[in-house]
Amino acid sequence: MNAGGLIVLIGVFALFWVLFIMPQRRRVQAQRQLVEGVAAGDEIVTVGGLIGRVRSLEGDDELRLEIAPGTEVRVARRAVAAVLTDDAKTGPDEPSAS
Repeated sequence: MNAGGLIVLIGVFALFWVLFIMPQRRRVQAQRQLVEGVAAGDEIVTVGGLIGRVRSLEGDDELRLEIAPGTEVRVARRAVAAVLTDDAKTGPDEPSAS
């Protein structure tokens, strides 16, 4: 392989790294921080679509989620898709909580 071909190959690899690998690493890190930041009392959405309030944290990998009054389920921490904020809970026609 000549020097020109090697430079092109290195350039393609660098472009692949910047466009695919770096953004994926950022997404994984953001998800990890989200999951680690979940605390009792937070309202969350799971990857399965369940919405509920975290009642307790059980170990490093589980939490108890209240999905209806008196109904709690065990959920793996890695199943947390998002933590709902007051802004996300109020729609455009609903008055804000402030």
